[in-house]
Amino acid sequence: MSKKQYMVIFQPSARRGFVDEGTNLIEASRQLGVDIEALCGEKKVCGKCKVRIEEGFYEKFAITSSRSHASEWQEEEDKFFTPAQKDEGYRLACVAKVQGDMLVFVPEEARAGKQVVSKAARDIHIDWNPAVKQYHVQVVPPTFEEPAGDFERICAELERNYGLKDLNIDWPTLRKLPRRQRDGNWGVTVAVWMDKEIVRVLPGKVEDSYGIAIDVGTTTVAAYLCNLRTMEVIKTVSMMNPQCKYGEDVMARITYHMMNPGGLETMSNDLIEGLNKLVVEACESTHPPKKRKKKKAEEADEIIEAPDVTEHAEELDESKYLNLIPADIVDMTIVCNTAMHHILLKLDPEFVGLAPFPPVIHRSLDIRARDLGIKINDSAYVHVLPNEAGFVGADNVGVLIAEEPYKFDQTQLLIDIGTNGELVLGNNRKLISCSCATGPALEGAQLSFGMRAAPGAIERIHIDPETHDVDYKVIGRDAWRKYSKPEDMKTKGICGSGILDVLAELYASGVIMKSGRFSKKQKSNRYRVNPDTKQPEFVIAWANETSIGKDVVISQKDIRQIQLGKGALYTGCKLMMRRLGLDKVDSIKIAGAFGTHVDKTKALIMGLFPDCDLEKVFAVGNAAGDGARAALLNREKRAEANWVSRNVEYIELTVESDFQQQFMEAMQLPHMKDEFPHLEGVVAPEVLHQK
Repeated sequence: MSKKQYMVIFQPSARRGFVDEGTNLIEASRQLGVDIEALCGEKKVCGKCKVRIEEGFYEKFAITSSRSHASEWQEEEDKFFTPAQKDEGYRLACVAKVQGDMLVFVPEEARAGKQVVSKAARDIHIDWNPAVKQYHVQVVPPTFEEPAGDFERICAELERNYGLKDLNIDWPTLRKLPRRQRDGNWGVTVAVWMDKEIVRVLPGKVEDSYGIAIDVGTTTVAAYLCNLRTMEVIKTVSMMNPQCKYGEDVMARITYHMMNPGGLETMSNDLIEGLNKLVVEACESTHPPKKRKKKKAEEADEIIEAPDVTEHAEELDESKYLNLIPADIVDMTIVCNTAMHHILLKLDPEFVGLAPFPPVIHRSLDIRARDLGIKINDSAYVHVLPNEAGFVGADNVGVLIAEEPYKFDQTQLLIDIGTNGELVLGNNRKLISCSCATGPALEGAQLSFGMRAAPGAIERIHIDPETHDVDYKVIGRDAWRKYSKPEDMKTKGICGSGILDVLAELYASGVIMKSGRFSKKQKSNRYRVNPDTKQPEFVIAWANETSIGKDVVISQKDIRQIQLGKGALYTGCKLMMRRLGLDKVDSIKIAGAFGTHVDKTKALIMGLFPDCDLEKVFAVGNAAGDGARAALLNREKRAEANWVSRNVEYIELTVESDFQQQFMEAMQLPHMKDEFPHLEGVVAPEVLHQK
């Protein structure tokens, strides 16, 4: 008699599947291709496999997750968790066994295979003009004849030396002012926000100040720690958005808010906690490496963690390190899509998901960091860039102020590919934008073996058009499959760049037809019909090449999911071009993580965007993050962001009379009707011109 099975979903990896009742969560994670730290070999002594079982109904996944769906608490867990953590649903994955459906969140520190997040800062030109500037003044000490207050004395010197008038000061900074003035022997360095308010006073002369720019994506969050004087990016840190456990897309999170009392506050608090961790991580990167702990003989069996350390720390010159702490960060900028914006600020996002999709607010906001619970300098502000529309948010505004299409005659098409696709088309005469429901399929979710970009994920694929044999490369290994032993690949699934590769390769090699259906002319044993699902599928990696003990495949259903995402993007591009009366564009810029890893030839083969000379297709990386950084380092960019957000015409694609017809045609590869002359000589004629 077979065991009863339950659905287990691991977040933020988005891996899911049915596992047998009584399986512990470590084993369940292995079966589903999720890496959880288990340094002690499941002996319940290292405490590295901490996970959290979420509580509630998750409409996105059609399951009710409950802590009662796990086996009983064991006393071995008491030494690793506080009573509060126990109440929050934390368990050891090696102890908790599956006894019902559950959604399991794996904290960053428990993930063995850390996600690769491509959010590096580009070297773009930014004119220096930060919102927070520092000024050094030497104040004359008070006397009986001149007993003016400490604050007034500083203001008088700032006006005399720098022309700053009518300044205010925040209360926490005012409390610190008298002591710091005297500690500096009446010489102080003052940080002034927007020429209006003093937000920090330090004794003596201090040259540098620091800010942080943050891009909050639906799936990932990236932060850029910057020197506000030199504009140098000191450190880039990133993480998975901790809200992924509530659903991979924005509609799922809006639904979670609507279906769960307190859901909005819970999601916001999770994100704020994550932002604070990024701030700490960025600051800790400026400290000297820690000295490695030495084991005592009697502790030989104990696992001792020593991340980012060196055995020669005592030889380091600590004066070369900045040794920053969160309180040293005096300014912050944030970009995010409209739903993430509302959830972060605890603004009701329900109506963003309902036609006509109005946001609560369009314009930018300046909010005290402490009011949001963000732990940086006590008096610092967080500048949140403006939204364009319900589904085109501040992240798209960040792309615009980074790329500045409104300053050029040439027509540019900007494509920001993420969980949601955002498009902008135009030039210095007119700009229009739209949003496309690409869905999370392009990032690995909703596919049989889709996963985030982490070690073991297939990131590049080639299919031989003659034999249909497959060669591929995984993250974390330089050598391709054909140069490796099968057991060395340790493949787990396919990530976003591999997903873009696979559809183009399946089509160009003739494995699938332009409709997306599998061709009847298969040339290898990789094509089959799954006996359980009855779905046609194609094997990318055989079981002996994987670490999950099963073949990694692309099914007919997976292909349809990818087609939906690519079809949505193409439809958006085409309808915007039609709106402006264009049959071609001068250049295409692809932003987002995909903009870093996408193979533009394969993107054109699959029909991700209309036909274009590939020499005019550019990857611009995380342009949204670049925009956040520009707003941090140049306050005029903040005004520019408000202007451009109100001067971009947003069009709602779904109200176009022929949207469904255009979408259906765009799902074919590369398109049902449109010509792709730039693919001549790239794709075999019999494939490119098939009817």
